[in-house]
Amino acid sequence: MTYRDHLHPWCIVRLLPGARSTVVARFCDRPEAEAHLKLLNQLTPSATYQVFFEPITDSSEYLEEESEAEE
Repeated sequence: MTYRDHLHPWCIVRLLPGARSTVVARFCDRPEAEAHLKLLNQLTPSATYQVFFEPITDSSEYLEEESEAEE
């Protein structure tokens, strides 16, 4: 999870067949995510979306990712 993802813990996930999913968008707060979800449901009623909260994990995980990217 990148630093930007830590700043945007609310995400909209599109549920796909075969127990797969993909993150469509990330938001700072839940009302923004829910408003965007309403719009997505109107534009693509055949797709299934869910709003999720991804809690911030240990910051050392982020630091490890950054140090690996620098190498």
